[in-house]
Amino acid sequence: MTPAMAWLEAAILGIIQGLTEFLPVSSSAHLRIAGAFLPSHTDPGAAFTAIIQIGTEAAVLLYFRKDIWRIATAWLGQFTGRQNHAARDNARLGWLVIVGTLPIVVLGLLFKDAIETSLRNLWFTAFSLIGFGILLGIADVVGRRRWGIDRLRWGSGIVFGFAQAMALLPGVSRSGGTITAGLFMGFTREAAARYSFLLAIPAVLASGLYQLHKTWGQFGPYGPGPTLLATIISFVVGYASIVGFLKLVSTRGYMAFVVYRLMLGGTLIYLLSQGYITATA
Repeated sequence: MTPAMAWLEAAILGIIQGLTEFLPVSSSAHLRIAGAFLPSHTDPGAAFTAIIQIGTEAAVLLYFRKDIWRIATAWLGQFTGRQNHAARDNARLGWLVIVGTLPIVVLGLLFKDAIETSLRNLWFTAFSLIGFGILLGIADVVGRRRWGIDRLRWGSGIVFGFAQAMALLPGVSRSGGTITAGLFMGFTREAAARYSFLLAIPAVLASGLYQLHKTWGQFGPYGPGPTLLATIISFVVGYASIVGFLKLVSTRGYMAFVVYRLMLGGTLIYLLSQGYITATA
């Protein structure tokens, strides 16, 4: 791969990451699929994917900065003195984010090798897109959609956590898994989406920083410069995606994403079965 091609491909992947991270369509699946169609025909890899996700999580930090500040100060405040009802609710939400992060950390460490190798097979990605797309569609139809984030309790927080852990599998989608679980539990579309974003912050940042440390000097197939460019682009595009996504789901629901997942998964199966692309890089 020429240096110019590395910069171009990294920029394209940064745009894809920013566009898909917050949609229930699986950004990791899109990066994996895009790699098969780019000139180098290279899997970007789990490390590159985790690192550029730092950019989109930075967008979350910026967009939800007031919510994050309120939750963080309330969580710290519980150790220093008395709190009013609103502060206690925010402190509990902080604990729920912490507890909800544990499943993805534990499972990510246990199955790290498979996540970085065998589970990146495109056949697996295709069927994950379709299967979890169907689940999202069912949840969007049968979910009662009556509870806001203020109704989060320990049980629902743990369920959200395990749903997020499913995003370790390419094709599932971090937001898709948590939103699906939230809808099944009766939370509104917007509440499920907002909590999905908050819950992802510690897990994604920890994963990205770990991979950054682990691969320092290597950065997957693209090198440090192109990887940094992809991260910056994912931040800019990701911020715009958050704004548009929250407006969309509050009025239109998730069925468009369900249809998209089914079409993408079906197309991927066809391309693989006909030999147009290979399941492994």
